Amino acid sequence: MGTIRQSHPVKKDAGASRSNGGSSGDSEAPSPKALRQHLQRFSKASVLVIGDLILDHYVMGRVSRISPEAPVPVVHVESESLRLGGAANVYSNILALGGKAHLCGVIGADQTGKQLVAELGHTRGALGGIVVDRERPTTRKSRVIANNQQIVRYDIEGRSELKAVLRQKILRYVESKLRELSCIVVSDYAKGVVSSVLMSEITRLAALRRVPVIVDPKVEHFNFYKGVTVITPNHLEATQASGMHGDDNQTINEAGAMIRQRLGCQSVLITRGEKGMSLYEGDGASCHLPTKARQVYDVTGAGDTVIGTLALGLAAGADIKTGAIMANHAAGIVVGMVGTATVSPKQLSEAFGDD
Repeated sequence: MGTIRQSHPVKKDAGASRSNGGSSGDSEAPSPKALRQHLQRFSKASVLVIGDLILDHYVMGRVSRISPEAPVPVVHVESESLRLGGAANVYSNILALGGKAHLCGVIGADQTGKQLVAELGHTRGALGGIVVDRERPTTRKSRVIANNQQIVRYDIEGRSELKAVLRQKILRYVESKLRELSCIVVSDYAKGVVSSVLMSEITRLAALRRVPVIVDPKVEHFNFYKGVTVITPNHLEATQASGMHGDDNQTINEAGAMIRQRLGCQSVLITRGEKGMSLYEGDGASCHLPTKARQVYDVTGAGDTVIGTLALGLAAGADIKTGAIMANHAAGIVVGMVGTATVSPKQLSEAFGDD
C-alpha cells in the first residue's frame, strides 16, 4: 500500500535516546540529519484522524473606543477568516507536512457544515468518514481579536453522545481503511464523537493490525483511553486527571507516571507551554524537551500540530522520543503564528538546525 506500519511496541531508533529524572538528554538526542530522514518518509505514512470537527471563525479588528451602551470595547472589523479546527486541524497539519490522511467525524446539516467541508477543499476524496447528524449543529468557535488580543470567544455546539447508527458508520469506515493505515489519531474535544464504546472498538481494531493509537485527550474522558499507545495531555489536563496541583517538575513527573500506569498506555507526552514537553515511557524512563518556541503569539491549535507531527513521526518509523522532538519543533513554529495554523516540511526541516 506504500505505507509504513509501526507495530506495537513502538520500535526504538539507534539515533534517539532516553534520560531519567526529567532531564533533557540533549547530548544524546537524534541529529538534525536523522530527524530529516524521518521527515522525508512522512509522504509514505497514512494516518486516520478521528474526533470532533470544528470550524474556527476569526474576526480581526481594532479597538479605539468603549461602547456608550455598555462598558465593552467597540471592535472595528477589518477582516474575517475561517479555518479548520479540532480533528480537522490535525488532519490539515498531517497533509501540510506531506503525509496521507483520512478524516472521521460529524457535521450538522447546516451552513457551518458546508463551510467546513469547503475549507477542506480538494482533500474531500479522503473524507468518506465524515457523517451528517441532522439533530446537532456543526461545532463553530468564533473569536474576536482586536489589537492582537482576543476580546471574546463564542461557541455554537452540541455535546451529546453520537447515536449508535452514526457511531457504527464511523467504525465501519475505520475498519475499511485499517489495512492501509500506519497510525490512528483520536482528537477528543468532548463534543460527542469520542465515547467509551467508540474507543474500545478503535483500540480493538487497531490491535488486530498492530497500528499505534495516539490520543489528544479530555479530562472527563480519561477512562476511555485505556490501552492506547500514546496520550498527549497538556499540563493542566495531566494534573487534573491525576488529582494533583501545580506545574513544577516533581508534580508533572508524578502525574505522568500515574496516568501511564492507570491507562496502561505505552507512553505519556505532557505538553507544558513555555516549559516544553515531558515524556514518560513504560519502563520508567522519562525526559524533558525544552520549548523550541522563539516567540509566542497564539497557542490555539498547537496541540493539534503536536499530535499530527508525532503521528507522522511514529508512522515513519521513529521511536517515541524522536517523534516527540519533531513535534516539539513543530509546536515551536506554530505558536509564532496567529490562530490555527500548519507547518510545512521546509519550515520543520529548517527548525531542526544545521547537520
